[in-house]
Amino acid sequence: QLMESGGGLVQAGGSLRLSCTSSGNIFDFNDVAWYRQAPGREREEVARINVVGVRTFADCVRGRFTFSRTQNTVYLDLRSLQPEDTGVYYCRGRIISRTYWGQGTQVTVSS
Repeated sequence: QLMESGGGLVQAGGSLRLSCTSSGNIFDFNDVAWYRQAPGREREEVARINVVGVRTFADCVRGRFTFSRTQNTVYLDLRSLQPEDTGVYYCRGRIISRTYWGQGTQVTVSS
């Protein structure tokens, strides 16, 4: 039900826009979150937006990542990217007790 896109290779200081697109209405989800998994590390949540628009960010990305959304897509804008932002970014949606994951999109930041 969820598909990510928008990853790529960017130099340090650059920007990317990630998209998380639902096959239905994105507002059907109680919340949508972005996770990332760096090589050799566990998957960690970096940002979340709930159905009424409350946004939560991990300390490491606050002030650099922002959300926007349409009827079926949540966008995560990544700015001032650093090499430590490198990883596979996953979109996760939750409807009550059910959780849906996308397949992930690779973000690579070169120094």
